[in-house]
Parts: sequence; structure tokens; C-alpha cells
Amino acid sequence: MTLHRRTLLPLLALASLAATAQTAPRADELARLPALHAAAHRGDLAVLRQALAGGADVNGRDGHGRTPLHVATFARQREVIRALADASANLGLLENDRYDAVTIAAVADDEETLRVLLALGASAKLVTSRYDGTALIAAAHVGRDGVVRQLIAAGAPLDHVNNLHWTATIEAIVLGDGGPRHQATLKALIDAKANLQLADSSGRTPLALAQDRAYVAMESMLLAAGARR
Repeated sequence: MTLHRRTLLPLLALASLAATAQTAPRADELARLPALHAAAHRGDLAVLRQALAGGADVNGRDGHGRTPLHVATFARQREVIRALADASANLGLLENDRYDAVTIAAVADDEETLRVLLALGASAKLVTSRYDGTALIAAAHVGRDGVVRQLIAAGAPLDHVNNLHWTATIEAIVLGDGGPRHQATLKALIDAKANLQLADSSGRTPLALAQDRAYVAMESMLLAAGARR
């Protein structure tokens, strides 16, 4: 069944938010960042440690509510992340858009930084974003299949329902393109025993949603796993 244009347009708008809702420091902002944030962005461990020794707040905020950890995560500065953790940075703080470092790395498809964060004790279970979602939902939305597998292994809640009434399984379908990475994401969720009968606010199950979009491969996967309309 073809989606009506009035149904499709809001979904396309939501899909674009994955790339725009998170606010990394812009080039014109870098000179105005607090010293600790700037060092975190550059990966300058010597300046970072000097600033911390001088009393800089390891959890201090910039104008977007970002901590040095958020900035280091955006910049993929993994040694800085380790140094901040050693200095007792709070790994679960949310910035102004309500993203934590784990979700930032997840959406960026940055598996190695995510691996570092999780090894340091960052949680895959936090409720994040303006949609009251999780890192797993955000990663499923944009088809980050390797990230999804990491988050599942780290105990991310498989069946969390966000304020759009969508789970990670539903988002992999309704905001996905039906292609290989979203298929791999759905497979990871199915293999982890996500609940395939949780429906959206209109009562449509993942199987119904896949069929509505003519996502044949996803439909076959869901049917093989025992999903029902």
C-alpha cells in the first residue's frame, strides 16, 4: 500500500532531524569555546590536563549545554574521553537537545568512540532527545546496524517506547529506507528478541508498517520471526 503524501511528509521531516538535531561546535564557534572544551575538541591532552589542574570544571557547560565530553565525542577524540573519565567526568549528562555522549556517537555511526564510552561505564539505557527516546532508537532510525548491535550487547532497552509511540523496531521501518543497513538493524533487533507486536499510535505493528511500505525483505524477516499484523 502506498503512503499518502500527507503521511509521508512528516516522516521525512523527522528523518532529517537525525542529522540536524545534534549540535556539534561549528567552525565559527571554536574560538569562543571555554578553554577545556577547546582542548577537548583539538585533542590537546596537555592543555586539557593543565586546565583541570587549574580548577576547570570537568562537567562545565558551553552555550549549547555541551560538556567537554560532548565536544570530545563529536570530535572523536577518544584519548580525551578517557582523560575526562579519569577526571571523574559525568558520562551521562545531557546537552540542551537532550543528547548524551552515547547517543551522539551512535547517531554519528562512530563505533569505536561508542566502544570507548561503553567500556568506561557510560550507559546505553538513558532516556534522551526531545522524543524521550534512547540511543538504540536513534541508531535504529538511521540504520547504524553495528552501533545497534553494540548497544544491545550493552543492555539497551529493546522495547522502550518514545513519545511518538515508536520503538527501535518501528523506527528502523518507518524512518528507514528499507535498504541493507536498516535490514541489518531490524535483524539485530529480531535476534535480540525485541517485541514485534508493539504497535504505533494507530495500532500498526512492525509487520503492517513494513507491508505498507512494500519493504519486502523486512516483511520476510518479520514473518519468519512470527510477527503478526
